[in-house]
Amino acid sequence: MRSFFKTIVARLLNLEARLVLRKYRPRIIAVTGSVGKTSTKDAIYLVTAADAYARKSEKSFNSEIGLPLTILGQPNAWSNPLRWIENLFDGLLVWLLPGRYPQWLVLEVGADRPGDIRSLAKWLPVDVAVITRLPDVPVHVEFFDSVEALKEEKASLIKALKPGGALVLYADDPEVARLRERATGAEIVTFGFSETADVRASDVEIFFDQEKKHWPLGMQAKITVDGRSEELVIKNAMGAHALLPALAAMAVGKALAKNLDSSLAALRGYEPPHGRMHLIEGLKGVLIIDDTYNSSPAASEAALEALALIPTGRKIAILGDMLELGRHSVDEHRKAGAQAAKIADLLITVGFRARDIAQGALDNGLADGKILQFEDAQAAGKELEGLLKEGDMILVKGSQSMRMETIVEEIMLHPEQAANELVRQDAEWKKR
Repeated sequence: MRSFFKTIVARLLNLEARLVLRKYRPRIIAVTGSVGKTSTKDAIYLVTAADAYARKSEKSFNSEIGLPLTILGQPNAWSNPLRWIENLFDGLLVWLLPGRYPQWLVLEVGADRPGDIRSLAKWLPVDVAVITRLPDVPVHVEFFDSVEALKEEKASLIKALKPGGALVLYADDPEVARLRERATGAEIVTFGFSETADVRASDVEIFFDQEKKHWPLGMQAKITVDGRSEELVIKNAMGAHALLPALAAMAVGKALAKNLDSSLAALRGYEPPHGRMHLIEGLKGVLIIDDTYNSSPAASEAALEALALIPTGRKIAILGDMLELGRHSVDEHRKAGAQAAKIADLLITVGFRARDIAQGALDNGLADGKILQFEDAQAAGKELEGLLKEGDMILVKGSQSMRMETIVEEIMLHPEQAANELVRQDAEWKKR
């Protein structure tokens, strides 16, 4: 019954969303990829909203229900059937009654199952399509016949582009860069760290607190567009990949003929969403890199590389299960362990699958005494405080079902700020 109700609600929301788009005809920017969609969507929204009325997908609303909710401007009703009925009624009113509607929609587009994006491309008229990264082992791959099938699903967003639209691509991923061949007639703008990127970052480095020299505050880089270079600073985030959402946003700005100054000005207020390499002060003078929103092999690799960038302090990697990897699970967890062995002074694993992270670390030289294993995040969090030392740099990462944010809450200096600092703090999530 519950599944039937969800199907009916999804179809009605989808119908209402189509009607609303036909009525108001907003311009649409759609973002997909297997890494960094939400952060990229948020950065693009800042650039777009600087001089126009814009709306973005809230949090990670990118599904068959989340996308129509954004178009209709309605909240998630979770498990409340009466609220879903109210959403449907309010959505109908958006179509029937005159009103002020956004000029721009910045939408995050996900692919949890085969056909998700292909079906969307049939009715969503996209002005700018953005594809972030398509790694070799993406999250959700267990629901597809192959990695190639999942990549093809993501690439099908290009079919939604209007004639004369723009395609924004991550230049450093060869799989993504090749997609330009499919966008006949579209303007192509690329972003990344490579020399060939239209919007390029170079001289990437950490910037530190002036008083506490060892304390990272964020990342900085030189950004070059059309032969002109300016400095970009991203606060409260770690790792070179924390710059990519801002680069994508500037690439969208370039596609929309915005000048570099206006895009940089819009991005001065940008910070990555909670749970994405977010810097949080912890107990006993430790620094937490909170990357607890979700995990995948590519994201885990980037997070560990960011931890390695910090020149001082004991490095602690707390890594949970990476879910939805299917037959790739064992190998990818062991690869993560092998990488952690080269970087971490102490490795803490959380979950059944993460035992393979521990094994990978052992096989690559990390001493048994420097590896701790826990079945769940709550147990790990309670034990962790006693292990902390001043100056520790702590990375916390795992798939969302592992609820790794509970570890961060246990060791953050101001847990009373958890609702404003951590992911999954809604009442509905707290019940799960």
